[in-house]
Amino acid sequence: MNMLSLILTALVASPAPAVATAQDGAPVLVPTGSIQSPTQPRRRSRASYLRAPRGQETSTQGSIGLVSAPIQSLVGVRGQEDNLIWGLGLVDGLAGTGDSSALSRQMLRNLLLAKGINVEAGMLSSKNMAVVRVEAYLPAGVKAGQPLDVRVSAYQDAKSLVGGNLMFAELFGPDDLVYATAAGPVTVGGFTVEGDAATTTKNHNTAGTLPRGGKVVRSVPTQLVDDHGFLHLDARPGQDQLGNVVRIADAINGLLPGAAEVTGDGKSVQVAVPADIPMSQHGHYLHQLLALEVETENVARVVINERTGVIVMGGDVRLRPGAVAHGNLIVTIAETEEVSQPGPLSGGETVPVDRTDLEVVEENNPLRMIPRAVTLQEVVEVLNTLGATPRDLISILTAMQEGGLLVADIRRM
Repeated sequence: MNMLSLILTALVASPAPAVATAQDGAPVLVPTGSIQSPTQPRRRSRASYLRAPRGQETSTQGSIGLVSAPIQSLVGVRGQEDNLIWGLGLVDGLAGTGDSSALSRQMLRNLLLAKGINVEAGMLSSKNMAVVRVEAYLPAGVKAGQPLDVRVSAYQDAKSLVGGNLMFAELFGPDDLVYATAAGPVTVGGFTVEGDAATTTKNHNTAGTLPRGGKVVRSVPTQLVDDHGFLHLDARPGQDQLGNVVRIADAINGLLPGAAEVTGDGKSVQVAVPADIPMSQHGHYLHQLLALEVETENVARVVINERTGVIVMGGDVRLRPGAVAHGNLIVTIAETEEVSQPGPLSGGETVPVDRTDLEVVEENNPLRMIPRAVTLQEVVEVLNTLGATPRDLISILTAMQEGGLLVADIRRM
């Protein structure tokens, strides 16, 4: 066999080279025996900012003037306040969503020791237990033995309280005395479903309630009339304008001349109780006063919540004429890590390469004239012409107050 025949025989016997595809789609011959690199992901990161279309503005017609309300809607009776009581408890029965720390194990060991069972803390598992804060409001005049609604919230790193049961817990008052106990199943208004690569959660699962899960063991002594024979009506937050307090005193004096007077701080009304009224009739006397109706003041106040974008305006908010311009600077950044793959037999190295998409959009809104607005309806119509989102409007209202255009008090929640 000559040399040409040997070469042809070798070519026929050797396997054909593999064909790969490069990044640009061109075919690349890969020699036999080499390892073909896996296909690299081509999906890129994206980030965008979208502004939803403005909601339809609707107008409603209501009555004009002051609003009448019973006194009991405007004041609270001193001595009839709710009292917060709280304590620590242990929730068990969790499906592996409990605490990972040693505190729950130590608390369980203490409970077992109180029952004469001595178990080392290291022998206990905390996956099905969670330390919780237990709290409730003790109404004024509640008697021992009556049920209470109780709230619980995870104290450490428990993932969920779903399916848990609160073990016996004691609730303490400011004087460190036990006023109630609590125990029972925990009601959680949500759930969590987990997989290996995805999780779905509804609502907040590390806090729950025990409807009627508490029991009062100690009453809180209360009295309507103080030792000097006076009732004290304290204006509620949001209704503590001096005009409201004065009208309450005038309404009571219209029924019982000279019985009521405004206190020195302007936030309360002191009512004298006639000495000939027995203690058993004090409740009837108070009910008669609280049923009186008074005209309440409109409030020149704007309440804003920057976390949620909520804006609430009172009826006496006013606007002076001026000019306003507003705009947004929107910066969108998307990061993508790509892989630089060397060619076959090139001797190069695989190197990650960062890629960044950056987009900056600045709105160019004109300066708008703001006319005078002397009613709440006019204020709403003027502010709607700005076309601002609620979060932008919060900044605009704050700047308008600083500039003297907004005649109102701004309070932040």
